[in-house]
Amino acid sequence: MFDEKTVLAGWMIDGTGAPIQKNVLLGIRNGVFEKIQSFPVTSMKPPGILDLSEYTLLPGLADAHVHMFMSGNEDRSRRKQQLNEGFHQVKKTISRHLEQLLVHGVLAVRDGGDKDGYTQQYKKSCMKEPYTDISLYVAGKAWHKPGRYGSFVGCALKKGSLAQGILRGSDDIDHVKIIQSGLNSLTVFGKESPPQFHLKALREAVNVSTRLGLKTMVHANGEVPVQIALEAGCSSIEHGFFMGEENLAQMAHKNVFWVPTAYTMKAYAEHAEGSNVDRRVALRNLDHQLEQISEAKRLGVPIALGTDSGSIGVHHGSAVISELRLLLDAGFSMEGAIKCASFNNARLLGLDGKGFMKKGMRADFIAVKGSPSGLPESLRDISMVHVGERFL
Repeated sequence: MFDEKTVLAGWMIDGTGAPIQKNVLLGIRNGVFEKIQSFPVTSMKPPGILDLSEYTLLPGLADAHVHMFMSGNEDRSRRKQQLNEGFHQVKKTISRHLEQLLVHGVLAVRDGGDKDGYTQQYKKSCMKEPYTDISLYVAGKAWHKPGRYGSFVGCALKKGSLAQGILRGSDDIDHVKIIQSGLNSLTVFGKESPPQFHLKALREAVNVSTRLGLKTMVHANGEVPVQIALEAGCSSIEHGFFMGEENLAQMAHKNVFWVPTAYTMKAYAEHAEGSNVDRRVALRNLDHQLEQISEAKRLGVPIALGTDSGSIGVHHGSAVISELRLLLDAGFSMEGAIKCASFNNARLLGLDGKGFMKKGMRADFIAVKGSPSGLPESLRDISMVHVGERFL
């Protein structure tokens, strides 16, 4: 039995960074794009066609940096409670976040870890319909040095080498998360923290991860921590505030992904009242990060959109819209920004057959009412989500 449908799109952004296409006919057979071609406006519409001529179609989106166990709740007392909740409560939180992701057309996420490994546990035992349509990639627990930043998203290396720790904790994870620096300063502009792991230890960790078939997701801010991570051969740099042009050039040369998470700084600034966050510093951090993103674009650094959802004011699903807007502010076209959230993320996560709309690819796409000029804000009201053979 064959499942076939024909869709007429008013506009299509295919996810590769190619120019927006207008009046496109898409043939879908058994969950795969069988044909994608232009459709002259003077042509007669085929019988049984799904007419989306007033809609923009784009590939399912992905978020390359989230923390599923935490919400973006702005209430600081509630955030402290979340850090100490048991799995029974956290699994409800994760399910709610998966629902928020689906509503915003996000069909894949890469989790950056939690101290109890609850997201890993959720994936193993609780993933049910309709959330199975989301590709959830988990790190389990992130690795950090004893006494250094990272305890709320992972565990400290208590004995042996980092590589040995990764070997011991590699069951049922999709990638390795390593904390290589401190948190980006929110009180002193440009302040850098020393690296957590020296080059030899980090290189051994990356090599072990590679042998296990796992990519390395490295939290690193500042020139030296990022430099060491790049020399060690990491798969991606997370955050990368104040890493500098030399590191950006190396990332372009080595084709290392960068996940800038710029919106976190805007969110910190918006919710600075009553905290130790200096709003002016957060905004300066944001401006500097946008300058680095612009330079990365010029150099050809592959940028993967990630939001750090779960950070204060950074809500799962909707934060993708905010991060897209900042990519536009940094000089990306709409097509280029969507590529960061689809094609590039698919490459980083290893989403075979997904991430862009071409013949032979899986028919995952979202539809928003109106022309592309309404993006990214129109993603707040997605009309349809199509996964494989069906609409959700």
